[in-house]
Amino acid sequence: MLRSAALVGSGMALTAGGGAALAAAESEMARIRKAAESNRDADIKRIQDWIRLPSIAAENLNMAEGAAYMADLAKSAGFTGVTTVPSDGYPGVFGVMDNGAKRTLGIYFMYDVKQFDPAEWSSPPLEARIVDKPGWGKAIMGRGAVNQKGPEATLLATLHAMKKAGVKPPVNLVLLCEGEEEIGSPHFKQIATRPDVLAALKKCEGIFIPASWQGANGEVQVNLGSKGVIELELVASGEKWGRGPKGDIHSSYKAMVDSPAWRLVQALQTLVTPDGNNVAIGGWSDNVRPLTDREKALIAEAAKGMNEAQMKQSFGLTHWIDDLPFEQALIRLAQEPTANIEGLVAGYTGPGGKTVLPGRAVAKMDFRLVPNQTRAEAEQKLRAHLDKHGFTDIEANVSGGYDPTEVAEDSRLIKAELAAYAKLGVKANLNPRLAGSWPGAVFTAPPVSIPAGHFGIGHGSGAHAPDEYYVVESTNPKVAGITEATLGYAEIMYQLASVR
Repeated sequence: MLRSAALVGSGMALTAGGGAALAAAESEMARIRKAAESNRDADIKRIQDWIRLPSIAAENLNMAEGAAYMADLAKSAGFTGVTTVPSDGYPGVFGVMDNGAKRTLGIYFMYDVKQFDPAEWSSPPLEARIVDKPGWGKAIMGRGAVNQKGPEATLLATLHAMKKAGVKPPVNLVLLCEGEEEIGSPHFKQIATRPDVLAALKKCEGIFIPASWQGANGEVQVNLGSKGVIELELVASGEKWGRGPKGDIHSSYKAMVDSPAWRLVQALQTLVTPDGNNVAIGGWSDNVRPLTDREKALIAEAAKGMNEAQMKQSFGLTHWIDDLPFEQALIRLAQEPTANIEGLVAGYTGPGGKTVLPGRAVAKMDFRLVPNQTRAEAEQKLRAHLDKHGFTDIEANVSGGYDPTEVAEDSRLIKAELAAYAKLGVKANLNPRLAGSWPGAVFTAPPVSIPAGHFGIGHGSGAHAPDEYYVVESTNPKVAGITEATLGYAEIMYQLASVR
């Protein structure tokens, strides 16, 4: 279905031009496909080579090299005026492509990836080997394969195919990249609001991050927003508390010495209800906007086509929170803010025991935010809550985060996405809110104020986890491989150029 649909793509481009426009669009898509097929090996190698240079913001690993590599990729794909944009953190990369078109499309990239432990992987995470994924096909396995280098490099492959085919993209393009997404984009707004970057973004009809989230039935979600996030560490220490040791001491002294680790546990317990499933911070949900009837209806419709058993199996689950029915669990997923412990670190965590009383304990946490919460409000309420409960000594060290994102269903970007998926023969479900987060609020909020979302076909999985992969040769006829995914990005350009 995907192959034949792609050949007749760009149907919306004919709305103003009739039969001649249809013939031209079909001819261009056929030429792009031929070029993409001949570029296939180079396109796969581009992803593999990029994976082999990991930029990890949390570890300050290869950040300057990653920005330079990203700039070279942009230049090679045809972007002009490509510059490295400095910030108070790691740099961004900015470029434009003026194709003389009436409309402009923004594209958001990240060049950083999450940390990894090679011992947890079945294939070395920086070798980017081609592996077999039963039920999916051949895939590149490596850190960043699906989050986000595979989808991003596939979009670049679209531009290489267009160039080879002698086809000018039907929209102008603005590319903006950052290297701090995986630490909460703490300086991205600085990059996006630099005067030249801001001026280019404000010309865009919308901006999207490439995605490859097709399920086994080929379906995708069109997200009308995403949750916001705050990422932080809560730290209890004998030094700040004024009680307990400043460093680790022998555990036998617990009979007469206070424990910073237990201090942290007590503080954590106040943040949530006893089951851990609802945030109990004072005033946390005062401004939360409940889902509308329309949003709940969209979730109910999407639930009909989802495989609950398969979803549970993929997560290793047998129950949802409170044993909720699937539809209600999905509503909760979209509607509720969360407090999550990512990791707990104190004292000795190696093999066997080591009888120490730690002088410091850390909880790595993330809080997901929904409309109409803001990052600033949430940070203030967290601090006020800890102080009110007597934990003035507990440090809350915020490393990054941003507000929730909302996009109008009738925006030109969303209309173009839906039209593109329709032409590609892909079932698309409108989703009120992605439970995950990305810095789309930098675009949707002033001063940029443009729609922002996700688009793409293809499949990958394992983001932030071992054995991350991106399918390049699909054995599932309903799921795109790299060539079909390449054509998908061409399709969204044609759709945005013409959709009313």
